[in-house]
Amino acid sequence: MRIETGRLLISPFETHHLNDVYEIYNDGATCQYLLHDKWTQEDKESEFEKKLENNQLTKESALSLAVLVNARAIGDLSVWYTGMKDTVEIGYTFSNSVFGKGYATEAVQALIHYLFETVNVHRIQANLDARNITSQRLCRRVGMRKEAHFTRSLE
Repeated sequence: MRIETGRLLISPFETHHLNDVYEIYNDGATCQYLLHDKWTQEDKESEFEKKLENNQLTKESALSLAVLVNARAIGDLSVWYTGMKDTVEIGYTFSNSVFGKGYATEAVQALIHYLFETVNVHRIQANLDARNITSQRLCRRVGMRKEAHFTRSLE
């Protein structure tokens, strides 16, 4: 699968994206709202291997996608089916170095369009840390609405 926008290429990860993705996930500020700690030098290859394996969306497996600008991975999009009929959840993480340039909005909008038009999902959801105001704003920009506020962590 491959999605092209005006500035971005979105496609499954390839082995040469390892160091770009490590730069994203080795940043404590980037990982503060994620369900895992920042990557270390020791675990970067095993963590990245999971992204390489998630190269096709099925009911049993997630899809991990690289967001590329000039062949450099600046972001990571993830999609997986939930237990609800024709419903997927999306996740996204971007390098702090591209903050404020609109890449995340462009990539997530393109992914949402692809999921509705090509995959024919009925519903797309995103769960996020309530403290992550930037992510809340991104969800609103792409047309999502807040439906719940959980008072306890998913962890």
